[in-house]
Amino acid sequence: MRTVMSGPARVAYAQIYVESGADWADLVECFAGQRNGLCGAAVPGTLFLITGLHTREVGFTVEVHDTMPPVEYDAEDVVEAAYRPIGAAQLVSWGGGGSWALDLEPGLDYRVRYSGWGMDAGHQSGPPMDGESSPDRYLLQFWPARPAPERVVKQTSRQAAYWHKSAREFPTPAELAERKREQAHQAEEQRLAEHKAAWGGTLPTERLESTAYARELCALDRSLVDLLEQTDPQTLRSIARWAARRACEEAGYGGKERVAAVLDRMDRGADWFETLNGPRRPDEPAAPTTRALVLQAYGWFAGRDAFDNTVTLVTATFNDDSFQAAVETVWVATTPFADKHQLLAELRRRFLTRPGL
Repeated sequence: MRTVMSGPARVAYAQIYVESGADWADLVECFAGQRNGLCGAAVPGTLFLITGLHTREVGFTVEVHDTMPPVEYDAEDVVEAAYRPIGAAQLVSWGGGGSWALDLEPGLDYRVRYSGWGMDAGHQSGPPMDGESSPDRYLLQFWPARPAPERVVKQTSRQAAYWHKSAREFPTPAELAERKREQAHQAEEQRLAEHKAAWGGTLPTERLESTAYARELCALDRSLVDLLEQTDPQTLRSIARWAARRACEEAGYGGKERVAAVLDRMDRGADWFETLNGPRRPDEPAAPTTRALVLQAYGWFAGRDAFDNTVTLVTATFNDDSFQAAVETVWVATTPFADKHQLLAELRRRFLTRPGL
């Protein structure tokens, strides 16, 4: 026999535990399907131990035996259960207030006996003062044994009777598993509902999810975005350019010569660099690729220079993917409109009223 722990152990909420895995289990899970309510062993690798004292230190001893020890004849309450540590087992106080290694072999089947003295006195007393011992104490014993059902060996205290009765009223493991499945199902339904709502009431396609600002535009008008997905690349590119020009008009940039020149070059089909900067000189080096510079401070900002807002819009029209170009440009283009739906309504009438769309 080895005594691997003996001394005061801090408890809180009348609880202390043996843990050997990373996952923490709650009281109902640990006592599910049991008849004893003092040593919850229904969760692999965990023991959930109940004390009489609510908070502070109780006397505690842990022993490891080679064979079954005799029951302590003067113990008031005694229960037994099967236990198999799944890792390094330790006695752990509530909230990490202390821990003690138990020197049990992981993966080996043990029988555990939990004996208590003075549970009623501990429950009725307040926290012991400094230097004052608790009226209740406990003995936890382990020995190698084949798994067998947990049982109540002896019951004396009212507290033990209360916890035994409570454990027998808890859900069974099968009922808990069904409850968890239902909770997971409800959580998944809620997640999908929220996901649908964020995308305008319908789950997005893979293409939509990978497109910048698609979710924001879907929240405004999902049916419009669905139509854009069905639209040919040439029309999508025209939509992007139209939206860029329309936003600049709404913002009052139409009379600005530099902005007008950019928009005109865009509509004539100039490349990205020439659209923003004008024709290249013969000796000028090749410009960087469009997407290398597209990720600038993105969006339309109130009070920003008109040319900079125009650059943001026009750059979006040059996105390598025509659908992304349309979605990004249209979304940014809604910003100067007091009613964003005005731009979308105009877009529908101009581009998406043909048969088949």
